[in-house]
Amino acid sequence: MNPHHTGDLDWDAMGARLEREAELHTPALDQSAAWLRELLGGEGAVAGVGRVLDVGSGPGVAACRLARAFPFADVVAVDGSAGLLERAAQRAAAHHLGTRLSTHHTDLPAGFATLPATDVIWTSQAIHHLGDQAAALKALAAALRPGGLLAVAERGLPPRFLPRDIGLGRPGLQARLDAAAEDRFTVMRGQLPGATATVEDWPALLARAGLIPTGTRTFLTDLPAPLDLPAREHLHIHLTRLRDQLGEHLDTADRTTLECLIDGDARTGILWRPDAFYLAATTVHTARACPRF
Repeated sequence: MNPHHTGDLDWDAMGARLEREAELHTPALDQSAAWLRELLGGEGAVAGVGRVLDVGSGPGVAACRLARAFPFADVVAVDGSAGLLERAAQRAAAHHLGTRLSTHHTDLPAGFATLPATDVIWTSQAIHHLGDQAAALKALAAALRPGGLLAVAERGLPPRFLPRDIGLGRPGLQARLDAAAEDRFTVMRGQLPGATATVEDWPALLARAGLIPTGTRTFLTDLPAPLDLPAREHLHIHLTRLRDQLGEHLDTADRTTLECLIDGDARTGILWRPDAFYLAATTVHTARACPRF
């Protein structure tokens, strides 16, 4: 996704990485979509879903899965990055979705007022990039038709991909990386325009947006060792970014360990380790607009 004021992030340049990461989570995406279908009332109700929005769609991986889950709906990928939306359009064409998937280029959250009325809104890891998260949810709720469903995938649990003791440096590297990443995330949130301190009780936030909470579920992405090459390449990029983003917050020993892990020629590197796995949890919070009787 690409809200227009997220600091130094170049979303267009991150397209390939975002697409690869989302593809790893395809099973969790499909399970999430199946749950949304159940919440709406099953097959009969799904036939009545005419439009689905993926807000902060990025390269369109989720949007394409949603198009499969809601076969009678027009799906709109909404993002502020023209480059990512071009990837979404190309992906839709490759998946033979024809005109069922379109793109909508707009700044987030300023463009929320331009969203068309819709039956389902999916937004994943996008709201936390907006300064006033509560206001963003209210704006999305306003785009729902009566009885419509809003699904917000936020935070969950950070991925795990290595044992506690990897034979390099001090054990517990991932826990320290998580702590440094949380500190950086807090700084990022505080620097957003209009940043508002918010207790991230997502069901309560959805209720305050005027919606009726309909449940929260968590879906796992569980790829055991040994990992295939696409997952390893994603982790190599992920660790390289952590080195670049968090290096100054780590001690010398942990920085050295990271360098060893991203060494593409070393047997101890993430591209070659037999003990590398990938386990992540995606948490989805849902709520519906009041139906019209």
